[in-house]
Amino acid sequence: MTRNRSIIALVAIVAIVAGGYLAYDNVLRGDAVAPLALPSAAPSDSATTAPSAATATEAASAAPSTDTADGAVAGTWTITAGSEAGYRVREQLANLSAESDAVGRTTDLTGTITVVEAGDAAQLTAGEIAIDTTTLSSDEDRRDNRLRTEGLQTDQYPTATFTLTQPVDIPAAAVAGTATDVTLVGDLTLHGVTKSVEMPAQAVLIDGQIQVAGSLTFPLADFDITAPNVGGFILSIADQGALEFVVVFAKA
Repeated sequence: MTRNRSIIALVAIVAIVAGGYLAYDNVLRGDAVAPLALPSAAPSDSATTAPSAATATEAASAAPSTDTADGAVAGTWTITAGSEAGYRVREQLANLSAESDAVGRTTDLTGTITVVEAGDAAQLTAGEIAIDTTTLSSDEDRRDNRLRTEGLQTDQYPTATFTLTQPVDIPAAAVAGTATDVTLVGDLTLHGVTKSVEMPAQAVLIDGQIQVAGSLTFPLADFDITAPNVGGFILSIADQGALEFVVVFAKA
């Protein structure tokens, strides 16, 4: 009898593990998605010969411009097309990390920033961004549906926001069209919890737009987020997640 019970217990454990793996393999396997980055690319300097006058003229006319519609950086800027934000988290089977990350993103962002000029540089003095978490989408509908009631619980907390609380100096290089490192200090509200954070980012003024991209990695517990899981301990996600964003602003 004892042997039979041991066999039954072993079979049950195998079934649970196999079921967890199948759930991972068919439902929550991560997708290989590159991190969000500034949409503009630096001009290539790989040419080995000098361009002709005609080619140089064409290149100059095609090069990204840092001019705004009214020629001034100062003013109010509004989020426009090309903006995107989302999450990145590493899934795991038992204690084994998955081979890639689960990534969900949305283009439903709204908000504005205020910029003042400071000589050749500029300063970001105010800003607020709102993200519609209900439209976060990954490569797996079943993962997205779980987030409605688990993890981010988007049904209950449909919006995430970031509000700038300290001015940000925008170096002259960024105003001139070179992507430059900045730190965004502000209040991040996620899953109904607000925390003061410092988000590393890059900013640039190019093609008449202010572009900002960055990411913030944080413990899920900081925002009272309980990691979703399938089959108890078998299939879950790591206890850290990342917020990724690229935001494009046009002059209002």
